[in-house]
Amino acid sequence: MNTATILVVDDEPQIRRVMRTTLSSNGYAVAEARSGEEALEVLRKERPELVLLDVNMPGMGGLAACREIRDTSDVAIIMLTVRNTEHDKVLALDAGADDYVVKPFSMEELLARIRAALRRTSSGEPVPAYVSNDLEIDFERRKVLVQGRPVRLTPKEFELLRHLVANQGKPLEHRRLLQAVWGPDYGNETEYLRVFINQLRKKIEPDPAHPKYIHTDPWVGYRFEPADSSPVTTKKK
Repeated sequence: MNTATILVVDDEPQIRRVMRTTLSSNGYAVAEARSGEEALEVLRKERPELVLLDVNMPGMGGLAACREIRDTSDVAIIMLTVRNTEHDKVLALDAGADDYVVKPFSMEELLARIRAALRRTSSGEPVPAYVSNDLEIDFERRKVLVQGRPVRLTPKEFELLRHLVANQGKPLEHRRLLQAVWGPDYGNETEYLRVFINQLRKKIEPDPAHPKYIHTDPWVGYRFEPADSSPVTTKKK
């Protein structure tokens, strides 16, 4: 049984009505907003686990609303739009979205994307904390410090970093990373990785233009390279 609350943000009443009916019948609680501005108000009151955010709305558009939400919240965000170019996808992901669904879409597809956005990667083996001179990652407490200062990562950014560090020193293929972080239905969305790797570099690298930790292996994927690190095993409680 799903218990997550989903905020549907769309200026079309009919779309909100269809979304509410479908999501409710699948066990989700549903909140609604008709604009980006209203979404920010509802978000503060309802604390949803996921936001379905239409790109094209009067007033504050979806991209601007996504940036505002991401400034203060780690809530999962799926952008809904009729635009289907790679440039549009990158704009949405760069604004802070976790995923991007093109209209028209089937409700089965949307429900699968919702499950992927809400999922958390779980592994049988705990990942040891990573500690270097300027970077500390505590996977058990989901905390990251860069030069002693806390850095906030979105859930997908954290899971991507977790998977890279768990396989440090090894090049990981695009498909493997996508399926590990987003789920088995993914594999060709390389633009997702480009955007999220870029975001991670901006947050944890001393010089994002010349990465020290997250390296690109051309035509293969990405690799986390430990630098003057000393792994620390987190004690089990």
